[in-house]
Amino acid sequence: MSPNLPRLLSVLRHEGRPGPVPFIELFADQPIMEAVLGHPMPPADATDRQARRAYGDSLIEFYSKLGYDYVPIGVGAGFQRATAETVDTACLSRGTRHWDNSTTGLIKSWADFEAYPWPKPEAIDYSWPAYMLSRLPEGMGAMAMGAGGILEWVMWLMSYEHFALALYDQPDLVEAMFTKVTEILVTVCRDLLDMGGFCGYFIGDDMGHVNGTMISPALMRRYVFPNQRKLADVAHAHGVPFLLHACGNLSEVMEDLINEVQIDAKHSFEDKIEPVESLHARYGKRIALLGGVDVDLLARGSEAQVRARTRQLLDALGDSGTWCLGTGNSVANYIPVSNYLAMLDEGRRWNREHYG
Repeated sequence: MSPNLPRLLSVLRHEGRPGPVPFIELFADQPIMEAVLGHPMPPADATDRQARRAYGDSLIEFYSKLGYDYVPIGVGAGFQRATAETVDTACLSRGTRHWDNSTTGLIKSWADFEAYPWPKPEAIDYSWPAYMLSRLPEGMGAMAMGAGGILEWVMWLMSYEHFALALYDQPDLVEAMFTKVTEILVTVCRDLLDMGGFCGYFIGDDMGHVNGTMISPALMRRYVFPNQRKLADVAHAHGVPFLLHACGNLSEVMEDLINEVQIDAKHSFEDKIEPVESLHARYGKRIALLGGVDVDLLARGSEAQVRARTRQLLDALGDSGTWCLGTGNSVANYIPVSNYLAMLDEGRRWNREHYG
């Protein structure tokens, strides 16, 4: 498949014109990329210039080889946080798996807030994004990737447990956390997009669980959505669509995301919450819906089951012009590579059958 960036942009701008279905992901775990490419990659956080560039070259190779129309390019904001770890038992193990520590945060008081080493966006090195933009294959776009989500970083820095308590015990501290985190992320967003050459801005900000939002919709409207809107405004001021990856049951706040935050596209879907077809029926004329092949199916299903579900989604949504094919979350290292590749292969077959 040759890159078709105009087609991807048409979908992300929810223009509703039928055409080949683009592929999209928030990210693929590095062991997945290495398995597909057949060679190791330097670590994503390599500090050596040559290693960092070699990682970038492999990233371009991966997305180009599999038929994506873009390469994800971003920088970290530099936040430090507490994490927990255990042995990674995935089929493509990284050795150690890290996750958020929901009880031990670095900021629990005003003293912690003042002592925390807040990142300085002006110190971020943008030489790697510049290198990546200069290396894009002809016809491929660059997707600017966010440096984490606003709600996520506040919860990660405080820990979910203390954040929940502070909403009632220390609302002034919570307000200051959202203000500070937003200020940093908006600056990073603006500085990255100022480089030019990007086709969209894609952030991850998980806001829910199976039954609802992480905090009440009222608190989301007070603290989260006005600050996410600031990121969307920066993206739109640069002429690019604003893509939101957000896990969880967000049914109570979808109208807020569309009308107040002004997202252009929503990513992350889980069948046991609500299949993407159902969400597309309600929102597919107002925003683009991205992905939706359930990660549980990809992780535990057979190749035949993955192909059948992928074909079902393609037949239901493929001609809408407001949907991209991809996983319901990300290409995690516990997904068999054969199932991931089967999903994409089914997409290529469907596109050939319908659009030549």
